[in-house]
Parts: sequence; structure tokens; C-alpha cells
Amino acid sequence: MVPHRSVLPDVLPTERLQALGMPVPALRESFRRIPNGHNVANVVGVVAQSFGVIALATWIDHPLGWIAAFVLMGRAFALYAILAHEAAHRLLFSNRRANDLVGRWLLAYPAFVPFDLYRRSHMAHHKDEMGPNEPDLNLYLGYPVTTSSLRRKLWRDARGTSGWKNLKGLLGAFRSSASRPVALRILGAQVVVAVLLTVGTGRWWAYPVLWLAPWMTVWRVINRLRAIAEHGGMTRSSDRRMTTHVIHQSWLARFWMVPFNTGWHLAHHVDMGVPFRNLPRLHGELADSGWVTEELTYPSYRSLWQALSSRGTVDPR
Repeated sequence: MVPHRSVLPDVLPTERLQALGMPVPALRESFRRIPNGHNVANVVGVVAQSFGVIALATWIDHPLGWIAAFVLMGRAFALYAILAHEAAHRLLFSNRRANDLVGRWLLAYPAFVPFDLYRRSHMAHHKDEMGPNEPDLNLYLGYPVTTSSLRRKLWRDARGTSGWKNLKGLLGAFRSSASRPVALRILGAQVVVAVLLTVGTGRWWAYPVLWLAPWMTVWRVINRLRAIAEHGGMTRSSDRRMTTHVIHQSWLARFWMVPFNTGWHLAHHVDMGVPFRNLPRLHGELADSGWVTEELTYPSYRSLWQALSSRGTVDPR
């Protein structure tokens, strides 16, 4: 999965980019400017979309409406997770207190994410991708796998096995005095969501069926497909082109799986201080310099997933 050196031209530094791809100091300020006003709208939009999907299904009150809401709520957790990721990088709002308050209570905790623990582990991920202390290494190693192996992984996600494993971890945190405060905060956020959904829809099952279940199933599938598309089968290197895949961004992928420009993931790893709004612009700089090439870029997520599941015909389970 690691690109051959022949498609990794040595063209940096340039007048605009440093040796590892970061903008030069004269340009960095404009790339790193945080769009506070836009992010207020983004947070409001995420909350409105998630509760709005359920409200619309309630108004329609038809089995197809409930099924559509179930599927779309998996996508809603992608929205929560990516904006919580932005807050973990302290790029959501320039005011750090507001950044962390919104990141925790409106984005992370409703999506079952222990915000501060996630921040620490995610910074370790950025510090040395694919290195010995990479917290997500098990997600990325061993690719390409066989088609049947990937299907089994996705089936475990789709049927809730992976989600239950994650939920058990959160429940187990109540037994630890160190972890209990965070677990209680997540529980508090979930109680608020459950009350709002129960009262708003008039249905006791709205929270378990339209919030908890999509998080345990649909979101797990989306999250795995996104994660392996970012780093699956790559290797440890100071050259981020060897740690992170480059994929052409379609509108469908951006809707379902990589909202808020997170699909421009190489640019994010080149400079993790750049807010998501400016990642396409930084990617453009990397491409214009000749550092990112067409030969390096997968034409679609489907083509990358096919490559990630292209190993032999014998399953080494």
C-alpha cells in the first residue's frame, strides 16, 4: 500500500512550502486563521441536522422514514466526530475555553467520545504516525487484507459487535475512580439526548433505536471505512505521503463519510494547525508544487478499498 518512491517527487522546499510541506511562516498565518463565525454555524447545523432527521421521521411516521432516519443518523455521528476532532486540535474556536466547552458538551459527549482522552491519544497519533506509540495502529496494520477478511470486519461493525465492544469500554470506566468523572459526563449528555428525543417524538424507543443503535452499527461501518482510507497499510515516515493516502474527493464521499474537508487528510497531517476550512487550499498548494501527483492519488474511495482488500485468495485467519 505504500507508494513507490518513483511517485514521490522531491520538489520541496519551495518559496511557499517548507521541506515537509508546511506553509512558510509568511503564509502560515492565513492558513491557520480560525473561522469562528462559520464554526458557530457548523455546530448549530450539526445539532439541527441530527435532531432534524429524527423530527422529520416523526412527522412522516412511516416505516421508510424511520429506516432512512436510522441510516442518516450514522452519518450524523460522522459530523459530530469530525467537529469534535477539530475541537481536539483547538481549531474550532480561537477562544480555548469556548472551544473545549462546545467540543466536549455539544459534540464529543453526545457522540460517546471522551474528549480529553481522545485529544491525548490523537496528538500521539499525529506525533508519530504508524510509530510504536501509535494509538490506532491495530486499525491500520496488515493491509492489504483479503476481501473476505474486510467483509468480516465490516459485518462485525454492521451487526453491532464492534459498537458493543466500545460501549462496554465506556461502561467499564464507571469502575475506575480516575475514569468515572468522564463517564458520568458522557452519561449525563446521553440522558439529556434521551429525554429530548422521548419528549420530542412521544416514543420511548426513539433514543435506543435512532441514537444508540446507529452509533453502534452504521457509524462503526463509516468510521472503519474512513480510518483505513486514511492510513491503512501505510508505513512510518517523516514523509507524510508514506503515512497517509490521497483520495479524490467526491460530493457523495464528503456527504456520507468525510464531512468538513476531513478527506483532505494528507494536508491535515502535513500541518495539523490548519483548520478544516483551509485544507483544500493547502492541498492545492501541495499539488501545485508537484509534491502531490495524480499518480499518488486514488480516483475514488472505492478504488482504495479495493486495493486494501486485494491480498491473495487464501484467508490467513
